[in-house]
Amino acid sequence: MARRTRAKDLTRKAGSRPELKTVVIFCEGEASEPDYINELKRLPEIRRSTSIKIEIAPENGVPLTLVKEAIERKSDKEVDECWCVFDVEWPDNHPNLDKAIRLAECNDINLAISNPCFEIWLILHFADQTAFMDNATARRRSCGLDGRTGKRIDATKYIPLRHEAFRRAKDLTKRHRSAGTSFPDDNPSSGMGKLIAALERGALGKGG
Repeated sequence: MARRTRAKDLTRKAGSRPELKTVVIFCEGEASEPDYINELKRLPEIRRSTSIKIEIAPENGVPLTLVKEAIERKSDKEVDECWCVFDVEWPDNHPNLDKAIRLAECNDINLAISNPCFEIWLILHFADQTAFMDNATARRRSCGLDGRTGKRIDATKYIPLRHEAFRRAKDLTKRHRSAGTSFPDDNPSSGMGKLIAALERGALGKGG
């Protein structure tokens, strides 16, 4: 009787092709955030090491909803990491932000939070921004910097400048820490750099 092929046997046969790390990223927005992440996926070093899947929040999705969906998805053994990308929103903050963050921390869900909104991360690719901003101001400045007229972005303008944005975001974090400013009053700020750093570390770990 032929011996049944086991999963380990299949793994050995496929050994010449390294297994990709699977990262699922849950996004609150359906335009600029996915545009940006999809372009990030195209970087050769990340493409060789990581399979990135993007999940868009249902209509009127809020951070707590995203985190709960990420927890459910992380139970899949094929998923290595889950990230939630969401905004704080000003002048009206999202509800249950603190609860969403605590729930994520307790369930090993990674967060990339932008305050007030994702546009602050886009701004940091081109310029410093230290003054407080509400959503409308951030969006106006972001559109002024890249010349777009709608929500979609040309992410090819951004990805080459991602490390500059990360440096500026880290400077903002230091500035808030020195001032004793804590979440959700750490406006402006963005944790998107942490997501990029994690993906690029994964690429290095895979020999990319």
